[in-house]
Amino acid sequence: MTITVSEEAARWARRKAAEEDTSVSKLVGRMLEDQMRKTDAYWLAFEKWKKIKPIPGIDAAHRMTREEANERPR
Repeated sequence: MTITVSEEAARWARRKAAEEDTSVSKLVGRMLEDQMRKTDAYWLAFEKWKKIKPIPGIDAAHRMTREEANERPR
């Protein structure tokens, strides 16, 4: 993928990437993914997910304790 940006934007991106200890490529990729998540398709899928009904009998009130989950059979 090739992108064209102003020299000012390129300087900002290099500075920002250095501050975040990452590459400009990864910085731009993350920014694109953030924008993608703001699209209608992402929010439509999120709304659909929220409408999924809970599975009867499974809820956080009846979850195992940490000790129970890590208990080893003897």
